[in-house]
Amino acid sequence: MQINKEQLYDLIKDLKTKKEYEKDIKKIQTEYDHLFDENTASLLIVDELGRNKQNICKISDLKPGEECTVYGQVTKINQQRTFNRKNGSNGRVINLELTDNTGRCLLVLWDKDVELVKNKTIQTGTKVKIINGYVKNGFKDIELNIGRWSTIETEPENTPDNIIDEPIRKNENMIRGKLIEIEPTHAFFKDNGDFGFVTKIKIMENTVVKKISVWDEKVKEIQKYKIGTQIEITNLNLREKNGTKEVHLNGRSMIKKL
Repeated sequence: MQINKEQLYDLIKDLKTKKEYEKDIKKIQTEYDHLFDENTASLLIVDELGRNKQNICKISDLKPGEECTVYGQVTKINQQRTFNRKNGSNGRVINLELTDNTGRCLLVLWDKDVELVKNKTIQTGTKVKIINGYVKNGFKDIELNIGRWSTIETEPENTPDNIIDEPIRKNENMIRGKLIEIEPTHAFFKDNGDFGFVTKIKIMENTVVKKISVWDEKVKEIQKYKIGTQIEITNLNLREKNGTKEVHLNGRSMIKKL
């Protein structure tokens, strides 16, 4: 759904005057050579001020110390473990592998939530929504934990369609070539209420022009490269739509200058 700068100003009008807001919009547009339209620049301002509707995170963006809401799909279930607490009571814990289209992490269930696995409410392939999960560094990787103020929903409504994307074939997950075009960026609200950004770029690889859709945090990253720069993009995401193959650049993709 497209949004405009007037709607966005309502979210921060207690923090900035309209004059300051308009000035910041122009500053962002100038900084990025007008590759952002006014609405997208406005959305960046609102985002930076922390006035998102919901703190919904992609797995690739999880950072220790945060509390956030995450959608994902359970792709692995480890064995349950029991342990003794300092007060002498017994506890239960089970680690799951949670995956979305940007990466994977451990999802840790404690005590009563372990029953969700025992009674098969959660199985391999189940889609879940973790609300107010807290993030910390685990023994081997980052962990998303269900705490006292957290909730977990199974097969939630309005689950994003792209939680799990089609695996990328090894010979198709890299493009090398000259950046020849960057379209203006568009901003939108996702179905889950989060902000989204998208633009399209063209890369000349040998004699073939390849079009790529660029999403969210990668939109700002691609703006750092000038037209004519030789770049390499790896970990691309391939999708089929109406029989046509589409190439997407998202959170797990990597961009570097050649």
